[in-house]
Amino acid sequence: MSGRLIVYFVLLSAAWGSSFLFTKLGAQEFGVVAAAFLRVGIGALFLLPAFLVPRIRRDFQRKALPILFSGMLNSGLPFALYAFAVMHISTGLTSILNATVPLIGAVIAWWWLKDRPDNARIAGLLIGMVGVVLLVLFRSTSGPLLPTGDTAAAENHDLMAMLAMLACIGATTCYGFAASFTKRYLQDVHPLSVSSGSLVGASLLLSVPAWFTWPDAMPSMQAWGALAVVGIVCTGLAYVLFFSIIQTAGPAKALTVTFVVPVFALFYGVVFLGETVNLGTLLCGLVIVCGVALATGIWKPRRLLATTQPRQ
Repeated sequence: MSGRLIVYFVLLSAAWGSSFLFTKLGAQEFGVVAAAFLRVGIGALFLLPAFLVPRIRRDFQRKALPILFSGMLNSGLPFALYAFAVMHISTGLTSILNATVPLIGAVIAWWWLKDRPDNARIAGLLIGMVGVVLLVLFRSTSGPLLPTGDTAAAENHDLMAMLAMLACIGATTCYGFAASFTKRYLQDVHPLSVSSGSLVGASLLLSVPAWFTWPDAMPSMQAWGALAVVGIVCTGLAYVLFFSIIQTAGPAKALTVTFVVPVFALFYGVVFLGETVNLGTLLCGLVIVCGVALATGIWKPRRLLATTQPRQ
């Protein structure tokens, strides 16, 4: 990568890593749905000037319905699910589960688009899935200490933690379907048309439930500021950086940002939220990262590749 691309890569990783922190700060006062709505709404307003470019505007007009629908899958539902998740589990754990996006995306592409992976990638899918199962099992039996004898509180904590982790998997599944949907129906559309229009679609999806769940008391300036940052920096500006990396270095290198995002998220969670990171979580995260690297073809072991090549 060139020096400029490295800067873009680091900025994108830092921005997406901080999205979990700012989402949590906003959702604590706005609530899950309203926080997700403000994120996509602010992001849509930030990218709205893109429609001044004739090609981007024409592409949106030509494929408006698929673009709006992709926004519901790629932004609206996932952002609401992550806003729920960070209220009940650490932002670091949420980011590690978010790193399974390429993994689940590969499974969905295999099922939907018949994009069958080679042996190395199949091994990566299996390793990654094992890592997810181990992480969920490990985290469901550990967590913050609760008062001794408070059985009801402990059971409620375990239930909400499990639901939060399932919400993360639900969000990554939405991302996976959105990727295959985009590849099938929006491949000839300008990336900024897709990203801008999809945020509009996500805003429409969440507008009504956000209206009914809007907080009665006026949230603090900290909550407003957190959602402004997550909307402008972690969503709007991050999309611009991501597509710049794709256009210059290709999707394979852009995808490696998945491995760096949890590093920033874990750092932010420890420094700003006082979260703790234990060895079990890190080991499970490492298993997931190895699986994702194999499943996406970023890591290509020679022995596994040799078994997939025909003998001469």
